[in-house]
Amino acid sequence: MTKRQLTASDVEAAVLGGKFLGGGGGGWTEDGLALANEAVQTNAPVLISPAECRDDDVIVTAALVGAPAAKDQYVEPAHFVRTIERMESALGTKVAGVITNENGAAATVNGWIQAAKLGIPVIDAPCNGRAHPTGVMGSIGLHQLEDFVSIQTASGGRLDKYVEIVVKASLQRAASLVRNASVEAGGVVAVARNPVTASYVMQHGAVGAITQAIELGHAMLRSQANGARAVVDAALGFMGGERIATGKVAHVSLRTEGGFDVGEVTIGDVDMTFWNEYMTLERNGERLATFPDLIMTMDTNTGLPLLTAELQPGLDVTVVCVPRANLKLGAGMNDEALFKVVERVVNKEICKYVFASSIGTA
Repeated sequence: MTKRQLTASDVEAAVLGGKFLGGGGGGWTEDGLALANEAVQTNAPVLISPAECRDDDVIVTAALVGAPAAKDQYVEPAHFVRTIERMESALGTKVAGVITNENGAAATVNGWIQAAKLGIPVIDAPCNGRAHPTGVMGSIGLHQLEDFVSIQTASGGRLDKYVEIVVKASLQRAASLVRNASVEAGGVVAVARNPVTASYVMQHGAVGAITQAIELGHAMLRSQANGARAVVDAALGFMGGERIATGKVAHVSLRTEGGFDVGEVTIGDVDMTFWNEYMTLERNGERLATFPDLIMTMDTNTGLPLLTAELQPGLDVTVVCVPRANLKLGAGMNDEALFKVVERVVNKEICKYVFASSIGTA
């Protein structure tokens, strides 16, 4: 790919396409959208492939950590910039680019404000090309490296709640310490984490997934004038997916466990489980799709994606599916051990559908 100067229309498209690729999880975060718009209006960053970087260039992952609904949260552009500056100080070298942890609404535009303020590119290789429930699924295989030490920097809060930390620890311990810092900061912190080389990102990241989200979003936006069905058709045509069912939400059960939304939903004649994102799709007990296949709900009246947290009984919903083979997935989607916890949470078999000899939509 060539360099792509990111624009305001790309922001809208990235968030819409990212919400579809979120697979039911994530959220349409207005603050994230505002930050990305500020980025393209002040010093529009460029989107480049990791192939355009030097092999040893340092790339870091940008993210927000904490509870989006926290009343005392406060994160401003300076906090995002500060995480990169502290990372550079810890490393003793410059950061050459930034990636996001996943596609998923505002998560798709993570890192754009840092790139704009610091004059570095956004790298088109997120940790995963779709949203995922556990952080380790978005660690681009680093959890499999023996003795890997994670470096994470975080900044957020104001006045007496201001927090700024640098953590060096195992992946899980570092993530726990950063999450604790988010609580002390009022609920949310900006984070830069896990510096790796561009060559590592090229090998283990979801290369091209940001472009996929942007182009998907543009296709959906162009079709809006032709009605809701056209929007769904545009998404499915672009991604190579299919309609599975259309009907009213007959039943939805959602509970919060450990900071995750867990539950089941019945729409028409299909049943789904979710753990933030949709995990399984079945009709009369027959498995039709299994995470990381992209299972998604769309508002039949608008054609726009609906998150699991947005479902209510009586809503008119269209259920769609995109085979995992059509997605751009990171290394975290290749480790069977990471899927066993999904089985325990949703009480459904997962691994046998994903890691059997025949890979594709179950």
